[in-house]
Amino acid sequence: MNKKQGVIIVVLLALIVCAGVLATKLNADLDYVAGNDITNGKDAISFNDASKNTSGSNYFEEAQIIRDNNAAQALQNLKALIDDEHTSKEDRAELSKKYTNLALATTNQSQIETILKSKGYEDVLCYVQDNKVTVIIKSSKKLSESQQKQIQDVVMDVTQIRDVEIQLKE
Repeated sequence: MNKKQGVIIVVLLALIVCAGVLATKLNADLDYVAGNDITNGKDAISFNDASKNTSGSNYFEEAQIIRDNNAAQALQNLKALIDDEHTSKEDRAELSKKYTNLALATTNQSQIETILKSKGYEDVLCYVQDNKVTVIIKSSKKLSESQQKQIQDVVMDVTQIRDVEIQLKE
């Protein structure tokens, strides 16, 4: 690298720093973009609320985030094991099957939630296990027989699993 290239790099770095400083001054407080709540010093997604009363909507949002993060981490771990050169062919085949099943379950969960929300249910959370599906619905009153049948039909259409547990959460 010659002297001219070094000067160009230093000038570009200085411009980047200046742009960052200007953006910060012009946009004033960007804590809301980072998800920080400046009133109490907690992140926007906080699992240690002082109130300990999780409203129904927050419950569904937090549970969905936790479920999706756990699934993503499990998929990442399975992928790492599959790609490991020390894994035997038999183990690799079994891990690939688990990876496929988990990816399919994640897709099915999202699909069931989307369909049920489109049918008028406010908040829905779905967990697909091996041979059982648990659907959690936000509702203050008991579901009618036709609503329960509708939920079971949606689950059956998406997953072909008959064992459906429906739970209500206010």
